[in-house]
Amino acid sequence: MKKNLINVYLLSIWIIVVDQFLKIYLSSKVLFQKPFVIVPNFFSIDLVHNTGGAFSILSGNRWLFIVIGILVVVIISFFIKKIEYLNYKYTMIFALLIGGILGNLIDRIFRGYVIDYLSFKIMGYNFPIFNFADVCIVISIIIILITNIGEDLWK
Repeated sequence: MKKNLINVYLLSIWIIVVDQFLKIYLSSKVLFQKPFVIVPNFFSIDLVHNTGGAFSILSGNRWLFIVIGILVVVIISFFIKKIEYLNYKYTMIFALLIGGILGNLIDRIFRGYVIDYLSFKIMGYNFPIFNFADVCIVISIIIILITNIGEDLWK
């Protein structure tokens, strides 16, 4: 196994451990159906069981999300193995993406749902509840988009 893939997986494992710790800890400390308010009218911990994807899309399609998650991780891993040298930025991008996907995949496989808990109210709008794994996935995608758009702008 190439060093690139090992580094990505080592960082991914760290992300998975943090994600699962937060989910287990919050599940044991916070009661469902009762949000724990951190900043009134802005941020709270509100545990929910999400059987769908982002924004609860396709709720109840557990196996579809499991298959898609596994396929995406396999495809990304195959892609990483083909790269001769993976710099720090791309190591972090792929680790965030794989760690986030696997963190939610673990939930889907062993719990049958994803535990979401970060709840924001922005300008009176209740933003969909999400978790640390989701944050990692979104950050990796944003960095990929900014990097690619940035490179295109400077050509």
